[in-house]
Amino acid sequence: MSKNPLSSGPFPELIVFDLDACFWDEEMYTLSSIPSDSDIVKGDLNGRGEGVVSVMSGRKKISMHKGSLLALQAHHDGHYPGTKVCFASSADTPLAEKIGRKTLTLLEVVPGVTVWDLVVGRDWNGDDINQIGRQPPLSANKSQTHFPILRELTKIRYDRMLFFDDCQWGDHCGQVERACKDDGRSVVTVRTPFGLGVDEWAEGLSKYAKLYQR
Repeated sequence: MSKNPLSSGPFPELIVFDLDACFWDEEMYTLSSIPSDSDIVKGDLNGRGEGVVSVMSGRKKISMHKGSLLALQAHHDGHYPGTKVCFASSADTPLAEKIGRKTLTLLEVVPGVTVWDLVVGRDWNGDDINQIGRQPPLSANKSQTHFPILRELTKIRYDRMLFFDDCQWGDHCGQVERACKDDGRSVVTVRTPFGLGVDEWAEGLSKYAKLYQR
């Protein structure tokens, strides 16, 4: 296993990604077509070989941001011992949720391994714990629904979680920090208003490590 250039730990037990405009570049509510298995675009996966780098929904192309791909490739390679990953997205409509879930099953981390394979298949042994949407029991407020549900499902303390969100449609990071605490310590959050880049990913790992050592 090669040395991880971004952090030496300690690492979060759970890393939670928002989807739209954070993990990937599109907003699902703007799309009207659930991708099919043939709606894929292949290209270079960050030097790891050719794989699915984008998914088409109608004429729009959905692609992971650079930091997202780097994060999942490092996770795939075992750089973050004891860490698991999931998603918390307040997708506006049932259609947006379906588009998002299908896209996760098509985008690849390394050739032949999709995001879904890694996150749901490996991390959670096939259980879909992702909280995607805002239909009941979810809502538009992740601090009131998505994160309490994740806390219950995973049994992972809030202060062992790291959360990335673009926060363009509300301060999800601030809400989660204020409301989601164990023994007065909250989820560690990073805002990604321009999407999850390599710098934002490194910032999150560093911020978590420093706060963990308080």
